[in-house]
Amino acid sequence: MKREQIAAQAVRQLALRFRGAPALAQEDGEAGARMVGILSLPAAPGPRGVLIVTGGPQYRVGSHRQFVLLAAALAAQGLPVLRFDVRGMGDSEGRPRDYRAAGPDIAGALAQFFDAVPSLREVVLWGLCDGATAAACHAPRDARVKALVLLNPWVRSEAGLARATLRHYYLPRLLQGAFWRKLASGGVRLGASLLSLRQVAAATLDAAAPQRDAPAPALLRALTQFQGKVLLILSGDDLGAHEWTTLLASDAAWRAVTARSQWTQAQVDGANHTFSSAAWRAEVERLCVRWLLSW
Repeated sequence: MKREQIAAQAVRQLALRFRGAPALAQEDGEAGARMVGILSLPAAPGPRGVLIVTGGPQYRVGSHRQFVLLAAALAAQGLPVLRFDVRGMGDSEGRPRDYRAAGPDIAGALAQFFDAVPSLREVVLWGLCDGATAAACHAPRDARVKALVLLNPWVRSEAGLARATLRHYYLPRLLQGAFWRKLASGGVRLGASLLSLRQVAAATLDAAAPQRDAPAPALLRALTQFQGKVLLILSGDDLGAHEWTTLLASDAAWRAVTARSQWTQAQVDGANHTFSSAAWRAEVERLCVRWLLSW
């Protein structure tokens, strides 16, 4: 039997129930709401663990079972992993809330994680999309969080979306011979296309206007404060990832943060937002395992 198979068999799956940090209960009156998590516990857990922070309309399994598979891959390497449902999602109680209110839930999960695994000394927060943004915004608040793994972080704003769309959709289309052939044959509704392009171009000029609920400013502040290691993984074919790269191209403050020596960046070529193919998910697992065991 291979060593990996023996390690995988030694991993236990434990269901946990816990409450979020008291601050949230004081704010919304949900003192009794409890969350549900699954702990992947190796037979001999090491001092470093991984907390998977879910985001968007997801629960602890993840799209295409990505979180389940990732937890198994990491636990097989001796890394305990906790994945959980934030309040209002999956099997957790309470009212749904977005990533901006996830901090107390993350704090509650961290408390449970350290209580359930006495060998833990430090934790890596792992998140996809707005789960990544929520994880990063929480990281500077807890000294036990030593690193972040961020997949396609959520930095959406109207102007940012417009810039990314213009750069990665409209401009490449104008360089495609197929587009012009389709236009010549009447296969493109020219009026509607020009109107859409004009609207997108106008939105790019609105970058100086205040962006209501835009996550990028809060995320930049958090990443500036956080001094731990960061692994950034971007999909090669995802608008959210394009928004991130477009933001960096237009903002020196963002470039300065991501240029720090503790940052590592990788890209999964061709992958969509949720890494829907087995090959893409396997590449994410490989990148995470190699990086987490490298320091």
